[in-house]
Amino acid sequence: MKLATLRTDGTTRAVRLDGEELVDLGVADVGALLARDDWRELAASADGTRYPVAGADLAPVVPAPTKVVCVGLNYRNHIQEMGRDLPEHPTLFAKFADSLIGARDDILRPGETDAFDWEVELAVVVGRPVRRARGEEAERAIAGFTVLNDITCRDWQFRTREWLQGKMWDSSTPVGPYLVTPDELPGGVRPALDVTLTVDGEVMQSDTTGDLLFDPVDLVEYVSTVVRLNPGDIIATGTPGGVGHARKPARYLTGGETVVTEIEGIGRLENRVVAEKSA
Repeated sequence: MKLATLRTDGTTRAVRLDGEELVDLGVADVGALLARDDWRELAASADGTRYPVAGADLAPVVPAPTKVVCVGLNYRNHIQEMGRDLPEHPTLFAKFADSLIGARDDILRPGETDAFDWEVELAVVVGRPVRRARGEEAERAIAGFTVLNDITCRDWQFRTREWLQGKMWDSSTPVGPYLVTPDELPGGVRPALDVTLTVDGEVMQSDTTGDLLFDPVDLVEYVSTVVRLNPGDIIATGTPGGVGHARKPARYLTGGETVVTEIEGIGRLENRVVAEKSA
């Protein structure tokens, strides 16, 4: 199944993709859907109001997760281009729900940065509460996958050794368009999918999720050791090589560009970069 959160009539609705239509599932958003024990059955069988896919205004696939956990340095080529050694353990940081935007929303570039960068990422969406999950329990906790663009203010990221302040800017992180359940993807909970990112039509990143050091199941196991994972929580699995910061000379988003972030079998984010003024 492919599930999304649709904005309509001043509210949001969880929907299922059915051909060229989106079928209302009777709950407010995908996060509320995943909080139900019977979410799979409901999502498969509901037959509510239908909306056209064309022109659909999609919110972040989970608008208000209790946590967004991100993984840095998880593709071999990106680790090499950033001049780092292969890590023994996942490198974790966080985002907040206020940073998330929809699949076609504008990315707001803060006036306070001069180094606004892109990062295509496969994101795991959690479908059940887990703590210290292992093996099959971690696999069952994966409701599906979505696309995330981990937009980063590099100058703020590297002000200190902690990355958070470069990663959590308001209205900067597109996520969507769909949650795709593992049964629809080659490799299931360990999918091998092509990932690409373009800026104004120029390919900046192109790789496969088969290059991940720590796969989605590994990450559910590791993160759930530290903190309880709840339905709707998101784990962004890291980005491949090709980020602007590592280029010679470095390239950044200044405003006015269109960034397309796409993962095979899941969908695409298409977002315009809009420059904000600093306070």
